[in-house]
Amino acid sequence: MIPTANDMAVLTSPGAAASAAPAGKSGFVPGNQVTLLQNGDAFFPAIVQAFDRARYEIYLATYIYADDATGRQIAVALKRAVLRGVRVYVVIDGYGSSDLPRPMRDQMRKDGIELRVFRPGISPWTLRRKRLRRMHRKIVVVDREIAFVGGINIVDDRASASDMAPRYDYAVAVEGPLVDVVRNSAVQLWSVVARKAIRSRAGRNAELPVSTFPGGPMNAAFLLRDNFRHRRDIELAYLRAINQAHTEIILAQAYFFPGFKFRHGLVNAANRGVKVVLLLQGKVENFLEHYARRAIYGNLLDAGIEIHEYHKSYLHAKVAVIDGHWATVGSSNIDPFSLLLAYEANMVVDDQGFGAALAQRLKISVASDSQQILAVNWKQQPMIVRFVSWLCYGLLRLMTEISGYDSENGRDNDLTDLKDP
Repeated sequence: MIPTANDMAVLTSPGAAASAAPAGKSGFVPGNQVTLLQNGDAFFPAIVQAFDRARYEIYLATYIYADDATGRQIAVALKRAVLRGVRVYVVIDGYGSSDLPRPMRDQMRKDGIELRVFRPGISPWTLRRKRLRRMHRKIVVVDREIAFVGGINIVDDRASASDMAPRYDYAVAVEGPLVDVVRNSAVQLWSVVARKAIRSRAGRNAELPVSTFPGGPMNAAFLLRDNFRHRRDIELAYLRAINQAHTEIILAQAYFFPGFKFRHGLVNAANRGVKVVLLLQGKVENFLEHYARRAIYGNLLDAGIEIHEYHKSYLHAKVAVIDGHWATVGSSNIDPFSLLLAYEANMVVDDQGFGAALAQRLKISVASDSQQILAVNWKQQPMIVRFVSWLCYGLLRLMTEISGYDSENGRDNDLTDLKDP
């Protein structure tokens, strides 16, 4: 069966279990309440409400922070917290947030927000590994009360003013003992980017009162991907769940360019009689990735895997539900950038109610907002389309190899870790 609270230790950081006493030797932490949030319409009001309740500290890490109505709304809410005496720490990625104007950054700092940038942008003339490593996490932690983890950036989730449908995306709000695990990761990231010494976990937590949350019914685990101790934690969690699936796999991904082991796992599951449904990006957001991904459709379709392309808006989700109870929501795509290069964060929830709720929403989107790719039609596509797809596939694989990573085995030969951001 899918890994549960008794067999996740290998998938989670040693610090996670140590910082949350109820977990024991398990990667899952019991006693949490995890709430699913779909799109910015649910996510942004929830974090603003949490900011307005903050009494001590706020940590926010995001790949993209935009100078738009949403970005300004969040900045104003953070300023309100600072004026109440709350310490506010924000980390943005140097490439993802490269369009954030200097005047807005300066104003946020003037307002008392501690703002740091994770690495400068990628040079267009180099594929150096250090430059390709990005901080792709989307995390918010308020006091020791609530944490948010998911795929939603601080940016308007409509591609343009004329778009009626928002980007399709998810996040979760977490209350319970797992909040401390998320908070410890946010503190560590901040300490590294700010070049300040990391104080002990006990010392950091002693500064804040323990949460008064009475406890919830859910087992959940917080998984990181970095270039030190947790290079493959998220990928291994996916692979283990897929390889042990019995009935159904539903996976929604904005960027989907899996290596051999991941593809093989999905094909094997389908061959075992597991229903495998992929909900993927239908609109062309990244030309190279879009057509490279389509080069592997034939193999997946031949195995009986259902492929649906989402067309209602841009799909930005990185979520999955397996056998109705194992679910993950986070920032990690299934592609070399996320699995081998970027700093990512995913929440895994082992709960029938949560899994059913996410699966229902995904199935609605599959049925009403996407177009199924049929094997019979796929084999009849024009030769020029096939050529472009395989050309893009080859180029993307070549770029992965040039960057110094083995995309099939998940190896990274550069041992530089978080100490050198």
